[in-house]
Amino acid sequence: MSDAPVLEIRDLHVSIGDVEILRGIDLSLVEGEINALMGRNGSGKSTLALVIMGHPAYEVTKGEILLDGENLLEMKPFERARAGVFLSFQYPQAVPGLQVGNFLRKSVKALKGDDAPSAREFRKQLNAACDALDIDKKILSRYVNDGFSGGEKKRFEILQLMLLKPRIIILDETDSGLDIDAMRTVAAGINSSVNGSACLIITHYQRILEYVRPDHVHVLIDGRIVASGGYELAEQLEAKGYEWLDQEASP
Repeated sequence: MSDAPVLEIRDLHVSIGDVEILRGIDLSLVEGEINALMGRNGSGKSTLALVIMGHPAYEVTKGEILLDGENLLEMKPFERARAGVFLSFQYPQAVPGLQVGNFLRKSVKALKGDDAPSAREFRKQLNAACDALDIDKKILSRYVNDGFSGGEKKRFEILQLMLLKPRIIILDETDSGLDIDAMRTVAAGINSSVNGSACLIITHYQRILEYVRPDHVHVLIDGRIVASGGYELAEQLEAKGYEWLDQEASP
């Protein structure tokens, strides 16, 4: 395992329309490490996730994002996915008419190509991942996220993660809407997927970080990373909130 960043973000500025949302982000993700990005609503956390994945609504006005030294910003979203970038959405969308089992099999085949597992091996991996996440296998015949509870949607996101085995894992508020038992189960799935990947967890709260211990914690306020540290920084935020860092966000 190399200490060189798998994903490197340099002086990233992002706007939507005339509004600048990200104002100079520097962040490096290293294989085998978990980074947590914390901040209030509207601080730019989800924007960063969507920009990494290639959402067309956002304009990168300055800076770069490098994946293994290559310019990620020149890739289309499907090319980023094939290169190993995975985003677990904050609000997963329903896809009526598309069965979960077919979706998962075709997703793995599309991203892995010739390296995709055989049908027998895929079924073995799928069953093991469902068991690990305490997912009823009846879900495989349902339509993607159609009528799913909040907890089912988040477990399904981690099921995809465990099967796709991406190089870059971005989890946008995966903890929202989960009870404590579901939190532990989802966290176990995340922990089992980090080996060989670089992970960025976006969250408001310390809660999930008690189970998915980050190597680094960063605080985003008003489009800037204003503080970085270890897990103790998340504990400070839980105890003190974000106000004590507001002055760091001033230009």
